[in-house]
Amino acid sequence: MSKDIILTDQEIKHKTKRIAYQIYETFIDEEEVVLAGIATNGYVFAEKIAQELKTISSLKIILCEVYIDKQNPKLSIKTSIPSEDYANKGLILIDDVLNSGTTLIYAVKHFLDVPLKKFKTAVLVDRNHKKYPVKADFKGISLSTSLLEHVQVEFDQNNNSYAWLS
Repeated sequence: MSKDIILTDQEIKHKTKRIAYQIYETFIDEEEVVLAGIATNGYVFAEKIAQELKTISSLKIILCEVYIDKQNPKLSIKTSIPSEDYANKGLILIDDVLNSGTTLIYAVKHFLDVPLKKFKTAVLVDRNHKKYPVKADFKGISLSTSLLEHVQVEFDQNNNSYAWLS
């Protein structure tokens, strides 16, 4: 199986910074914002966005990890912080790749049980193969791929992150 690189480490950094600016512009009237990353890569991406937001804004960032069974998203969804910590706040649900939309839509459904000031979604790669009416408000790249292709994102601490198509 070959790896066709679609985003290099430098490109991921650039797209992360751009998404951070878009989030800041959207939530400029807020004092704090919740970045809810879907475990595991979505949370790593949320951490990277949080780092960028801290350098460009005075927003207080609350990180939240969202635990969802991607094979069976109807099962109970858990978060690393209690719902009271994100109630009545602006929240961005973050994942690395938006493929069919199944994971994102079930995660959105979970957060709809709590009143939020503003609710947005962000992904690094949007694949355009949705079976649910879900969209990414902030995205690094949109990619039209075949259904047989698969997008993987590897986040590395040693400045060697990349996304590839296989």
